[in-house]
Amino acid sequence: MVSATFRFYEELNDFLPPARRRQSFTCACARAATVKHMIESLGVPHTEVELILVNGESVGFERSILDGDRVAVYPRFETLDISPLLKVRAQPLRVLRFVADAHLGALARLLRMSGFDTLYDNDFEDGQIAAMAAEQQRIVLTRDRELLKRRIVSRGCYVHALKPALQLRELFERLDLARSARPFSLCVHCNLPLHEVPTEQARARVPPRAAMLYSRFLGCDGCQRLYWEGSHWRNMCALLGPLLAPPGSAYSISPQNRS
Repeated sequence: MVSATFRFYEELNDFLPPARRRQSFTCACARAATVKHMIESLGVPHTEVELILVNGESVGFERSILDGDRVAVYPRFETLDISPLLKVRAQPLRVLRFVADAHLGALARLLRMSGFDTLYDNDFEDGQIAAMAAEQQRIVLTRDRELLKRRIVSRGCYVHALKPALQLRELFERLDLARSARPFSLCVHCNLPLHEVPTEQARARVPPRAAMLYSRFLGCDGCQRLYWEGSHWRNMCALLGPLLAPPGSAYSISPQNRS
């Protein structure tokens, strides 16, 4: 047996028992244990980790733990470019395509509303989600730590919040999504791009009141749904506006923001 001292930073502490949060602690490790094995055995999914320093040196997940090692584990950095230090993956997590597990259907729809390609199906099994994430380089969204610990999952986020609106805010803040958002560019039901539909053609398919009040319509070729700027659209604007606004400013979602 060997022993090593660990220190986890920022939100990674949420995965630890209270007695080990925000402080260094020493624990026993198997002689063949790697950094990845120990981090996950302590409860932190490897997908939540961006940088590992062992005795002050950046290392990869495969580095073996030696007796007396001091291991510092950091989450993703969104405001600092740490590319020269990265050893756990080739580049920071910036591929903004997602696959959500069965418990995050409402979040998936909100992400699509924000313009982010998000796969979701209530029947997806964990193995399918992991395979799609690996094959299509998608970020796994889940509240299941064990899913994020699967070897083939290299990009993932454990979603801490319970309510969909708060989950969306959490992801916007953690992944700096505001810069890449394209509100109302994807169908919230089937994830396909929306396109302009000629006014008269759309008016023949929508309720009479919508046909009378609105002149601009967006359509989906997959499910054939039509969208217009009604009360649901205004509610979504109210939700998205603060997430897209720079601190201290107001934000209005205009047609240009949706294209």
